[in-house]
Amino acid sequence: MSLAHATPLLRSVPLGAALGEPVLLKMEALQPSGSFKLRGLGRLCASRVAGGARRLVCASGGNAGLAVAYAGRRLGAAVRVVVPATTSARSHELLLAEGAEVVVRGDDWLAAHRAALAELPEDATYIHPFDDPEIWTGHADIVVEAAAQGERPGAVVVAVGGAGLLCGVLQGMHAVGWTDVPVLAVETEGAASYAAALAAGAPVTIPAITSLATTLGARAVAAEAVAWSRRHEIIPWTVSDRAAVQACLRFADDHRVLVEPACGAGLSVIYDRAPPIVGRGPVLVIVCGGAGVSLALLRAWAEHTGAC
Repeated sequence: MSLAHATPLLRSVPLGAALGEPVLLKMEALQPSGSFKLRGLGRLCASRVAGGARRLVCASGGNAGLAVAYAGRRLGAAVRVVVPATTSARSHELLLAEGAEVVVRGDDWLAAHRAALAELPEDATYIHPFDDPEIWTGHADIVVEAAAQGERPGAVVVAVGGAGLLCGVLQGMHAVGWTDVPVLAVETEGAASYAAALAAGAPVTIPAITSLATTLGARAVAAEAVAWSRRHEIIPWTVSDRAAVQACLRFADDHRVLVEPACGAGLSVIYDRAPPIVGRGPVLVIVCGGAGVSLALLRAWAEHTGAC
């Protein structure tokens, strides 16, 4: 059972004008749960329910939990989402609307993850939000779909949190023969656990998440994402919260779509003409989305960062 939808691939005139190169947007923000997370997590949840699971537990800052909650409702499984205290009231409301039980534990995703495992009911199955091969295979469909919809890019831009999307995108790129296309892996300052892992040559746990892009809030990335850096060109790139929010505001004007700062981080490298992608030809951006955004929140983020 496929829970994710096929999403449009748009050739963006305003972002192309900003970059000076053609820009292709894979619009994962239009998934029913609001983000790309439904691709992999929907697949994993469906697999677990088909195997007999009737209760699903996930630790999430918002989007993964919402994807699991949506999947659980569609599949007829009960869902508990363990969230950190930094999770917005907006995300709480959306999770409850999907029928999930919401439990607050800790100050970041890692603390919520540990609590979810420690308190896992005997009759429940834990759904990791990013570190599972089934998830990566689901996310790989984004690229397989994009390859069928449009031209071969000269570079791919991916926002990175726990790096589940990055692993899936790379898997998909190799499936369609884009093995020589570089990937720009974008994080925000204060949440750059992937850049830290690449510098160390292995996953490391950063001390804290200080970025307002809390959906990039994994203090350590999947080990597979580091392994991929040894067989594919991946360029780590870090942007400020202000740049991410400014990109959210510009994207709302350009395409009438609201996205979270985690997604804005990836879009910002287009608007700000990041050197690694200039002159590459068509650039494919995974518009990963994010359900935990509203006009009021976007205005508050803009005021907080001085982006307006």
